[in-house]
Amino acid sequence: MATPSRGSWTGHLGFVLAAAGSAIGLGNIWMFPYRTGTNGGAAFVLLYLIAVIAIGIPLILAEVLIGRSTKKNPVGAFRTLRQGTAWPALGWLGVVAGFVILSYYGVVAGWALEYTWRSALGGLGAIDEEGVAEFFARLTSDGPRQVAEQAAFMAITAAIVARGVEAGIERASKVLMPLLFALLLVLLGYSLTSEGASQGLDFLLKPRFDELTWSGVLAALGQAFFSLSLGMGAMITYGSYLADDESIVKPAFLIASLDTLLAILAGLVIFPLVFTYGLEPGAGPGLIFITLPKAFLQMPGGGFLATIFFALVLFAAVTSSISLLEVVVSFVIDEMNVRRDVASWGVALLIFALGVPSAVVPGFLDLVDGLASNWLLPVGGFLIAVFAGWAMTADEARAAYRGRSNSELGFGAWRLCVRYLAPTAVGVILLQNLGLIG
Repeated sequence: MATPSRGSWTGHLGFVLAAAGSAIGLGNIWMFPYRTGTNGGAAFVLLYLIAVIAIGIPLILAEVLIGRSTKKNPVGAFRTLRQGTAWPALGWLGVVAGFVILSYYGVVAGWALEYTWRSALGGLGAIDEEGVAEFFARLTSDGPRQVAEQAAFMAITAAIVARGVEAGIERASKVLMPLLFALLLVLLGYSLTSEGASQGLDFLLKPRFDELTWSGVLAALGQAFFSLSLGMGAMITYGSYLADDESIVKPAFLIASLDTLLAILAGLVIFPLVFTYGLEPGAGPGLIFITLPKAFLQMPGGGFLATIFFALVLFAAVTSSISLLEVVVSFVIDEMNVRRDVASWGVALLIFALGVPSAVVPGFLDLVDGLASNWLLPVGGFLIAVFAGWAMTADEARAAYRGRSNSELGFGAWRLCVRYLAPTAVGVILLQNLGLIG
């Protein structure tokens, strides 16, 4: 049997948009605003930006250069670089993480799908402000409904990945990413003309370090790490489709910049509306699905704006989910010699089945989210930093780093960060998860 073609990016732009799409997801639009709201606003944002530069970008570079130098999925990449050692287990960890995360991510994305079509058909407008929380509670307790919407979302994801790297992932990213930013700018224009715009901007852009606690510092570190899709093999996989002579430094900065820009723009959309309608900026995870719908119900043209907003959330979920699925699909194609279409639909079906308990068993979604967020991703990110900084020799790392990136100074700065700063920061996150630091 002929080995299935792995595919490759058609150019620099396709890789950047696809990788940025992998990083941009529900964490930017959902997690970033509520973490900002509960950790003092702009002081949290400033620490987050520092963490992205010092930790996020070096780890993106580490993952991409591992993938580009081997042209393999995460398991195959570590096997190629360190055959006969325990390092391929790190690749397995990435594949398992992608599998587990997408299983429950599909359920949450199903909520966005529900809110999008209900907003478009005017269904949210039929709910009064007091009924929003009850509507969300009914949705999250309705197992069959969540399963159906999870199935629809997984089918969309599988259909894109099944078409391949160029015709599926890259083409979808070139459509969804510009559309995502366009929708965000429409909402931004409305939000910045609202009565609470000055309060929202002050909350997001004026540092208040007296309100930032140690737990907020750790949250900023964690947000930078998780927001960039690190530690789960997505960037290794996407890097494996990149040509050897392509620069990886400029794309890494662009990926992190687009991801960060969208998160901040989401905050600029959300907080002026929160203050305009007298809502709570530290409302927690319910900020997106409970607090903001209350604002949409009060504003002129709220149904239209709600449709745009939840379509934005849905598109962000899709750009992330295709990278999560691709991690597992690339492994099946490379290691089991399976055709892409068969691998895509088969893996999607298995992930859907694993996700059903998250839709029907109370508390199960939080359980698997805790497993992935607190353990699989931080352990994966920590070990990737150790591998790139310590297990790879300086000559190996330099050769993998370069492509068009010939700056010895840049290489030295990256190696310093990936050897010391990144593992230390991710190690702190792990210590917090173990309860050893506050």
